[in-house]
Amino acid sequence: MCTRFVYRGDDMITGFNFDIDLAVWDHKIIKEKDPFYIGILRPDGVRHSYHGVDRNGNVGTLLYVHGNPAGTCQGLKDCMTIADLTEQFIQAQIGLDDALQMVQERKIVYASDTTMQAMLSDRKGRTLIVEPGIGWRENAGRYSLITNYSVLAPETTRPFIVSGDDRYERAAQLLDTYGRHFTVTDAFSVLQAVRQEGLWATRVSFVYSATEHTVYYVQNNDLSQIEKYEFPQL
Repeated sequence: MCTRFVYRGDDMITGFNFDIDLAVWDHKIIKEKDPFYIGILRPDGVRHSYHGVDRNGNVGTLLYVHGNPAGTCQGLKDCMTIADLTEQFIQAQIGLDDALQMVQERKIVYASDTTMQAMLSDRKGRTLIVEPGIGWRENAGRYSLITNYSVLAPETTRPFIVSGDDRYERAAQLLDTYGRHFTVTDAFSVLQAVRQEGLWATRVSFVYSATEHTVYYVQNNDLSQIEKYEFPQL
């Protein structure tokens, strides 16, 4: 259960709520010279960078979604998992133009053990939504928003909406109230409004400001303890 948005105003701001069950996912905030990311420990013993920001201002996030058969590799040779695509983007191995070319030329599929969709964005606010088995779309407008349901084909995941889960609608209503001036503080206000509690609580919230070239982040919804990570100058 996660929420991600990109807001294109005076500053290019992106926000992300990372909602997980701690019994299922082992995570750690990792700050390196190039990427800032939430490291997810996988069976290979590596903390993978599935949610993060690189020093070029590329932001990638994966969000759980109920899967569909068309999103599996099905024995095809030219498949690429959504996890690999996103991690390469966060690690600055590819840029947004490369990702666009990949989604056009290759079949993007789920990872072997989980079904996810992705939002990728660059520091100019260009945004790509990728949903395995459904397709992809470049987003424009004042903002882009995604949660744990398909935005490209909503009818495919509508039957799986958890009762009372209106995070997308509430976030959209809030984002609609802002104009050109949208700040890091505003972004945290939106994330707090759709934060989760209980078993799948929001464990990390981060906001990236392209103008400041800085990531602001909090853990466990504690806005009294906002920390920041400034990337080295490009």
